[in-house]
Amino acid sequence: MANLPSFVNLTDLVSRKVGGEILFATDDWFAVAENLLKEDEPVWWEGEFTDFGKKMDGWETRRKRIPGHDWCIIKLGIPGVIRGVDANTRHFTGNYTPKISIQAACLTPDVEFPDRSSAMGSKATEEQFEEMRKLQTETWEEIVPRSSLRSGTEETCHNYFQVNSKKRWTHIRLNMYPDGGIGRLRIYGDAKPDWSQINQNSLIDLVAVENGGVCVGFSDAKFCYPKNLITKERSVTMADGWETARKRDRPAILEMGRNGVLEFTSRDWAVFRLGTKGIIERIEVDTNHFKGNFPDSCTVEGCVLTDQEEKYGQMPRTNKPHGDFDSFRWKTILPPAKLSAHKRHHYKKDALVNVGPVTHVRLTMKPDGGISRLRLWGRISSRL
Repeated sequence: MANLPSFVNLTDLVSRKVGGEILFATDDWFAVAENLLKEDEPVWWEGEFTDFGKKMDGWETRRKRIPGHDWCIIKLGIPGVIRGVDANTRHFTGNYTPKISIQAACLTPDVEFPDRSSAMGSKATEEQFEEMRKLQTETWEEIVPRSSLRSGTEETCHNYFQVNSKKRWTHIRLNMYPDGGIGRLRIYGDAKPDWSQINQNSLIDLVAVENGGVCVGFSDAKFCYPKNLITKERSVTMADGWETARKRDRPAILEMGRNGVLEFTSRDWAVFRLGTKGIIERIEVDTNHFKGNFPDSCTVEGCVLTDQEEKYGQMPRTNKPHGDFDSFRWKTILPPAKLSAHKRHHYKKDALVNVGPVTHVRLTMKPDGGISRLRLWGRISSRL
């Protein structure tokens, strides 16, 4: 984990879970392009075959015997700034695509693409190619130049590419040279909403990934990461939330505190940068699927941090490899609140403290355990 590029901690803007969609693919012979956007790791089916060849969990095209190369168009589930890419060739060892490039565009909603069937053994029709030629996707800006991929063994399957563009993108074109297979595609980055389309007087989820929220630090993520807390939809399993290891310094015998929560000195925390500065008026903490491992209580705090202060908080410390945000002046928005198993906990305005506009929040749980989602409903104060 320590050798991974930092951008893998950002949101996967193209995941099926956040609404990523394949709009066009030149060929889907062995396996359809939609597999690229699955959230889980590629699966190997030993000895299983379809009518079109070996069953593979990824996008795999036929061996090309005509001029050209294969490519597909993907709509980002969340428009944003792309920071990095992972082209995962897992299980594609003798059939992975040798090279790829990625282009990107920021399109308006009225741009139309040809209908897609998404079926193994198929390829794009001449009519579909003609419609795509009108869109001139080959002229989109290149954000990953033509680059070699490695074989899909466990040690070499992840192919990471940093992207330096600061532009907002809505669509990408993945080019395979000339054909072959890729298991998964991750497009990591920061969501960048079109704020002109959002009513500043309405309540919005200020920390939601689609509104630009991002996890910038945490104490522990033994089983799954806190960035899951702010994703779209409700969680589907425990693995789709944030779960920490059991604290080793838990009291041998637990005692109830005066405020109705158990007494713990140990805690786990996660810090989030809001998509825009705002005033929080309603909070939801969801422990969906966490039944024997939910935290006893949680607290939500807020403050205003600059970019430099955020970077300082992210700096690894002794025994704190993921950073330390304790030195900042946090103000309590949600006082210690008792949690229970597998439940949505709603905290309305009268249960919260109005601390004014904040840019960052810290969710603290005591002593450890799992939370599936965090929603922070509020009103925009000013854009970051």
